[in-house]
Amino acid sequence: MYLIAGLGNPEKKYTGTRHNTGFAAVDALLQKLGDLKLNDTKFNGAFTKTRIGMEPVIIVKPLTYMNLSGNCIAPLANFFKIPAEHVIVLCDDINLDVGRMRIRPSGSAGGHNGLKSIIASLGSEQFVRVRIGVGMKPEKMDLADHVLSGFSGEDETTMQEMYQKGAEACIDIIEKGVEKSMSLYNTKKV
Repeated sequence: MYLIAGLGNPEKKYTGTRHNTGFAAVDALLQKLGDLKLNDTKFNGAFTKTRIGMEPVIIVKPLTYMNLSGNCIAPLANFFKIPAEHVIVLCDDINLDVGRMRIRPSGSAGGHNGLKSIIASLGSEQFVRVRIGVGMKPEKMDLADHVLSGFSGEDETTMQEMYQKGAEACIDIIEKGVEKSMSLYNTKKV
């Protein structure tokens, strides 16, 4: 069994922001898997159960704020006895340009507060990250203002493609494995 979590902030005002990239990628995944809905609300999250290939999967959006994402993901993983290695997290990455994606099987939070929360709550760094580039902040801009801002023009079009790529990457991670998925997605730029 796998757990796929998209990170973001739950209020409507955050829809379309850089920090809600994980939510948008989960929306693309839900659509790709047959227009599924997140109908269950427990463990501080909205989730659904489905299958990808033969593998049972839970897809979740935490209903906590980004900095408390682990308060949803760890209890859900523990309840369904999903090992950390079978947790896949979709999130934004300010260190990657728009149009880039990087999959990693484990590692540090890299300054991402949502990942910090998950590491602390799971007690492990051994979960898969699908980091979708949202671009570095402009020099004089506050980081919070940057991640809570939206995309415009060409970047918005590119991000729509990246949400689809993030969804495809999750399917490939489950069906083909992390290593193969890294070789498919880590070098590409839309």
